[in-house]
Amino acid sequence: MPFYQRIKVDDKTAVFVWKITESFNDLFREVSLKDTSLARLEGMKSESHQKGFMAVRMLLQYNGYTDFDLYYDEFGKPHLKDGVNISISHSFDFSVIILSDKNVGIDLELRRDLVKKIAYKFAEEVFVYECKDNSDEFVSKLTVIWGVKEAVFKVRNEIGISFKDHIFVRPFEMKDEKTTALLDFNSVEREFLVYFIEIENYTLVWLWEAK
Repeated sequence: MPFYQRIKVDDKTAVFVWKITESFNDLFREVSLKDTSLARLEGMKSESHQKGFMAVRMLLQYNGYTDFDLYYDEFGKPHLKDGVNISISHSFDFSVIILSDKNVGIDLELRRDLVKKIAYKFAEEVFVYECKDNSDEFVSKLTVIWGVKEAVFKVRNEIGISFKDHIFVRPFEMKDEKTTALLDFNSVEREFLVYFIEIENYTLVWLWEAK
């Protein structure tokens, strides 16, 4: 059982990380899936995606839940039947969940140079111009920005939200491991408290709305 890490955020919020080293069959034997989840699993073309899906269920079981406690609303947002807030992400070798009393979002991204080529599509110009001369810093910051925007969307997940035009990340330094973000959409502004860390070659971001 390669449970990797528990990150205590506050008394009612924690992040749980699973490093996927098992085979598909090993994971499949360990999880119980309802029929709808089995259908989703069978419809996934990538084994990596399938294993990430099942590793999320391993994290649920680690916390005393099962796949039967998890459901998705009409917007695709996950919920737990007992009312605890949950957000989910997985990428290649890792799966993560966050459990909280707050409406939280989480995202996990593999750091890759590819993010530099698409930065203009989602990142604020201040980041592109300030970081372009430092390749490692550039990739790290851009990956945080992408993760923040994914996580904000998971919290609000409203049709029409644009990463470039509606979600803005305030300038930060990697050593800070935190920043804030703003969603400005349909004449409504929402501010988010953002936290991030790097795990091996991955960037993990989680956030919630500031009150």
